[in-house]
Amino acid sequence: MTMTAEPATSTAAAAPLLTLEEQLGAWPAGDADRQAVKALLLALAEAGKQVRGRLAEGALHGDPARIVGINSDGDKQKALDVEAHGIFVEASHKGGAAVIGSEEAEEPIAGDPNGRVAVAFDPIDGSSHIGIAGACGTLFSVLSLAADGEHFQQPGSAQLAAGYLVYGPETVFCYTLGAGVFMLTLDPVDGVFKGRQTPVVLPAKTAEIGVDLSFRRHWHERPTAYVDDCLLGKDGSRGADVRLRWMMAAVVDLHRILKQGGIFVLPADKRPENRVGRLRHVYEVNPMALLIEQAGGLATDGVGGRLLDRVPEGLHARAPIVAGSREEVERYLSF
Repeated sequence: MTMTAEPATSTAAAAPLLTLEEQLGAWPAGDADRQAVKALLLALAEAGKQVRGRLAEGALHGDPARIVGINSDGDKQKALDVEAHGIFVEASHKGGAAVIGSEEAEEPIAGDPNGRVAVAFDPIDGSSHIGIAGACGTLFSVLSLAADGEHFQQPGSAQLAAGYLVYGPETVFCYTLGAGVFMLTLDPVDGVFKGRQTPVVLPAKTAEIGVDLSFRRHWHERPTAYVDDCLLGKDGSRGADVRLRWMMAAVVDLHRILKQGGIFVLPADKRPENRVGRLRHVYEVNPMALLIEQAGGLATDGVGGRLLDRVPEGLHARAPIVAGSREEVERYLSF
């Protein structure tokens, strides 16, 4: 008689599947600000379902990649950029946000006059993937209201919550409340986000390097030296080959790093428009930095400063970012 060994069951696999509502559960514990955060996260998750559905339709009901305008930073707006903006603004209103910031709106948008929190988001991060069936997502940051009214000029360490959605083969909702990172997947059967409440732990080491080599000629000395050494592989100082990964969608790169380790390198460079960085500080860099730190990694400005200590100059200010697996970020900073 042939015996077949049963696969070992990990702690994560043994944990029960919980909905987002169940995971947030009693976390507010009677605290009004926490209750506001919970309501907003639930609303953003619902909005993500709508955007996911529109992406899945492709061009069946109009071209989602059609250029319909230019935003305040001069970026081309696609039809789905604008549609997703509307969906998340409406959801933020329903979720009780007092102030709403979006990449697709030049100025903050007034929300619930009785609201207790502010939210900022990039409705579609990776919009170059719209219309080509590529993965993209949404990044968001939740802040308490600032007494001076400068709600989006608070350091990333002041975030009450942060997270993202990824729209790909699976639709993922990832979030942190400042005590670990958690991921849920949209169940295609009942349309509910479900996940095991097991914190994400980012591996300290990695052999995956996320970097866009097309602008190497504009880099400063440190990123040039680091990447050149990575490309030498076994023949370089690290004595091992690396794998290059670059998705042209920060949120997708972030998700891959949180799942399996890696480093994301998008430093400031010598071009006038990139001298302070490329990504938006408030609704891209800050949530990325908080999530990576909460998973055990490091998030820096590329010259040794902690990203979460930096104060954004405004809603659409930009910042550099070098973040990911702890030992690899430390290696980057050693150059």
